[in-house]
Amino acid sequence: MDTLYTALLILILIGIAGLGWFSFVLYKKQRRNSEKVIREVYKASNEIKKSISHSYYQSEAYAQLIQLLDFKASLPATRGWAASPDLLLTIYETVKKINPSLVVELGSGVSTLVAAKSGARKVVSLDGSKEYAAKTRELIKEHRVRGVDVRFAALLPYVNGLTWYDVSVIKDLKKIDLLIVDGPPGNNNPESRYPALKEFKDKLSPRAVVILDDVNREGERKLAEDFAAALPNHELTILNHEKGAAIISPR
Repeated sequence: MDTLYTALLILILIGIAGLGWFSFVLYKKQRRNSEKVIREVYKASNEIKKSISHSYYQSEAYAQLIQLLDFKASLPATRGWAASPDLLLTIYETVKKINPSLVVELGSGVSTLVAAKSGARKVVSLDGSKEYAAKTRELIKEHRVRGVDVRFAALLPYVNGLTWYDVSVIKDLKKIDLLIVDGPPGNNNPESRYPALKEFKDKLSPRAVVILDDVNREGERKLAEDFAAALPNHELTILNHEKGAAIISPR
């Protein structure tokens, strides 16, 4: 009988120990899960704060543009695929500062209108889409702006497996005072905009300024850095824009 009681006691103790261990393991797991949830909530909270901050700043920039430029018609949507208000405001400020004779833009849209209305004497805007090129021409017409040449430039095979604008469309361009690089779309290949350096470096005037959008992306950031390195009398400034922007300007 004593042996039976002893065996039962041992089994009970083992059960208690097992239950304790199970509870401990469960507690550790729950704690890890709780810590993970807390980290995820903290991360999400920071992202929300960042998004709210960007939205507020974009609203401010948009309001300034409306006040600064006498638009003759409504504007299409900004942000997303289109240029964000912070970039548009930077284009406005740059045009006002350097008074460019020729602005060349890769990727047409509201930015084309802003560059023209800010005082650029001539704006040449390339677009790889016939549809978007036509929409930009209509936008320019609605706002009764002159001195804008929107060119459809088909995206053709380029070196190293890239596709880029038909280079025959830019043969006549030279002495560019402001180059805006916001195309072609860079979501499929991080180097999709890199040909701009080779094709435009020797077409820039000595006082030229280069603006690049989307430099929060690795490919565009590298392009900005390499562009600046290719222009030894210029310096690179990274702007804290929604999508990241770079300005390469004379020292």
